[in-house]
Amino acid sequence: MAEQSVLIVDDEPDIRELLEITLGRMQLETVAVGTLEAARSALADRGYDLCLTDMRLPDGDGLGLVEHINRVYPGTPVAVITAHGNMDAAVKALKSGAFDFVAKPVELEDLRSLVTQALRLAPASAGAAGDTAKRLIGQSPAIETLRARIAKVARSQAPVVITGESGSGKELVARLIHEQGPRAQRPFVPVNCGAIPRELMESEFFGHRRGAFTGANSDRDGLFAAAEGGTLFLDEIVELPLDMQVKLLRAIQEKRIRPVGATSEQPIDARIVCATHADLEQSVQDGRFREDLFYRIHVIALRVPPLRERGDDIAAIADHIVARLADEYQAGAVTLSQDAYRAVGAYPFPGNVRELENILERALTLIDGNRISAEDLQLAPLAGTDAGEMAERNVEDPSPRNPASAPTSIDDQIEANQRRLLTESLERNRWNRTASAQELGLTYRQLRYRLKKLGID
Repeated sequence: MAEQSVLIVDDEPDIRELLEITLGRMQLETVAVGTLEAARSALADRGYDLCLTDMRLPDGDGLGLVEHINRVYPGTPVAVITAHGNMDAAVKALKSGAFDFVAKPVELEDLRSLVTQALRLAPASAGAAGDTAKRLIGQSPAIETLRARIAKVARSQAPVVITGESGSGKELVARLIHEQGPRAQRPFVPVNCGAIPRELMESEFFGHRRGAFTGANSDRDGLFAAAEGGTLFLDEIVELPLDMQVKLLRAIQEKRIRPVGATSEQPIDARIVCATHADLEQSVQDGRFREDLFYRIHVIALRVPPLRERGDDIAAIADHIVARLADEYQAGAVTLSQDAYRAVGAYPFPGNVRELENILERALTLIDGNRISAEDLQLAPLAGTDAGEMAERNVEDPSPRNPASAPTSIDDQIEANQRRLLTESLERNRWNRTASAQELGLTYRQLRYRLKKLGID
């Protein structure tokens, strides 16, 4: 295997020597130059697996070199060295296409980690594009554009903010970015920021040491540690309280955390990918989100289009979901009728792909044959029910139960009775589902659906 090579661009001889020695010990071939002109000449002479450049050079700006490499040598990752504390320059470099950055004075551990990640980047391949097409289904212009952006963003370590409506597939996009990048073999850790109790947030993110607070009976790693070497996906980041936003900003900038109760900091290495259905800029204006954190994470923005903007993709997505559900329920080959295709094509899907999946799952479990009609989809809004209420109902629970009902509502009583009847039947039949389905006059598929929706295991 040919030795990998790195082009070093820095006008300080001491820094060049330090970088050459460090990378040489990593069994890497290095070529070091001190000017922008010399760097352009070196790049024209041969190919490199990585370029590491200072931001300030005697004859120009490191940003210019970043842009030149991305334009002329798009397969070569370029990382920048910035002055300590100059995050504006680092963010500009990332926006210009830099793979990552390291601050002066250079911490050798951080440098080795950056170089290792950059050299793991494989050339963009048709295989990766094909895998994305299988999981991000559709041929609409919006989806083709999103696929291309995912492939480009995956070749960077820049923070990403994914925006889109609830149920549109933001986590899938985050996973594809992770899987196509150099961190693919390391963990992908998804976190719903709105689901963590406020008093536990610091411990959940940064971990804690034994005795740090009541109930801390042992050391515990946090989410940053769990994502070490991989990607930390912060879903609905706008839900973080302001005091936690300050701590998150420092962790991202310094690449270090201090577990609750610890006396020293520890380094972290995780790419941050965020998502939100809210307007982050408006949240900044409203005082709900810190402006400095916004500019730190909002380096690259990706928008996931809602289902209603994806045209003929809806039919392909519906086919894919039905095939997967039919396999899961062992229902054989199940198809949609032409009127069902027309119905899903005309429906606005305020709950997006998640709502479509729940509607199709409900239809699949309730049909008697192997063909889903428009009537089976039950898309027509109920009298007095607006689209927003329908979306919430279909996204959160496809059964006809109002989630805002009081505990003693008729719907809740019906659900409680169903749970009781199903449980009693299963107990009588020693949890033989086939026997219980026959006893209750249900198909096996219908029984599985009801057990799943009622949380009976």
